[in-house]
Amino acid sequence: MRFKLAGPAAAVVLLASSTAFAESGQITIWSWNVAASSLKATLEGFHKKYPDIKVAVEDLGNDQVYDKTLAACAAGGEGLPDIVSVENFEAEVFWNRFPECFADLSEVGYTPEIQALFPEFKRTELELNGVPYAVPWDSGPVAVFYRRDFYEKAGVDPASIKTWDDFIAAGRKVMAANPGTVMAQADFNGDSEWFRMISNEQSCGYFSTDGQTITISQPACVATLEKIKEMKDAGLITAAIWDEKIQSNTAGKAASQMYGAWFEGSIRSNSPNLAGKWGVFRMPSLTADGPRAANLGGSSLALSAASENKEAAWKFIEYALTTNEGQVTMLKAFGLVPSLLSAVQDPFVKEPQPYWGGQAVWSDILVTLPQIVPSRGTAFQSDADAIYQATQTKYFAGGYPNAKAALEDAAKQIATATGLPVTQ
Repeated sequence: MRFKLAGPAAAVVLLASSTAFAESGQITIWSWNVAASSLKATLEGFHKKYPDIKVAVEDLGNDQVYDKTLAACAAGGEGLPDIVSVENFEAEVFWNRFPECFADLSEVGYTPEIQALFPEFKRTELELNGVPYAVPWDSGPVAVFYRRDFYEKAGVDPASIKTWDDFIAAGRKVMAANPGTVMAQADFNGDSEWFRMISNEQSCGYFSTDGQTITISQPACVATLEKIKEMKDAGLITAAIWDEKIQSNTAGKAASQMYGAWFEGSIRSNSPNLAGKWGVFRMPSLTADGPRAANLGGSSLALSAASENKEAAWKFIEYALTTNEGQVTMLKAFGLVPSLLSAVQDPFVKEPQPYWGGQAVWSDILVTLPQIVPSRGTAFQSDADAIYQATQTKYFAGGYPNAKAALEDAAKQIATATGLPVTQ
């Protein structure tokens, strides 16, 4: 026998059915390495609230997630899981090339009130033409991680390092007092990390905030490249890839490392015997009264438009990323730095951390989140980054008369590759 519902009774039944559907089902997430492990760490708390939603987190590796997602989007979304981890650095490639591949999150519960819980710099790369395609996850507020014992032996107080010139002067003292030690390291041969960190601090980058013009040759970017070369030429910063940095940390060959705050977990987990010997201070600036906040790295969670269980998938994203409980769980377990502004007030964030010599490192790092300026990636981020890296190598080798000429050449190359105009 079939029953026909009408009026208010029908609405009640439909609402109940929708709620039940939202709180049950199976969802799958693609992620990588520590990010995947961090998502798994939230499952105990999530299942207490939603015991009937089953979550499978697949650790595929960073490159594999990117490649498989691109291929799936090119195939109309076929093969995508319910939720995909997306690096902010590459995010706009997806929204620009495949705007139909991911769901408009404002349609599943990502309200303006929830969006306002995150800093603008994290949302800039995740929203296009008013459509939010992903929710901010971890972020990379930049900090300088330093060896307390090396600095103390040289008589250097990190609190006195306010400018990059201060950093250079301190570096000479630290290296003199600790033979065989370098002040810092950078992947000059395969990355643009130091340029992106300092230029972001100085409100400059490859592209304008609206993504419509090329700004890499602007004065702030030129000053950034000049200062990096000065430090490199002085021998204060030497070239090193990721593994070499980790090895240098453990072997006591590096006095400092500048990175996004997620590097905290890398130091702590790879150099456990150095507990108490590391500390953190804010990145220096180009001028004494200049800004001292930037971001490097960070990810987000996007919902596949092809997902057959969007409501349940949104419940997981909402719990993991928009609550202090979810975000701080990942911070405690694996050092993934929250983008959620309210997490700064969580009691754990203010606790002294034994590994870091009793310093409340998370409080010191996360306080910079609201001060970070947005840096737009656009669909051409990878192209621009490759051009910058080649230009950087040529400039360091003496291939340009100065930093201005180098970045003007880079700007012209990016314009040719993208069709965007260069800001004059």
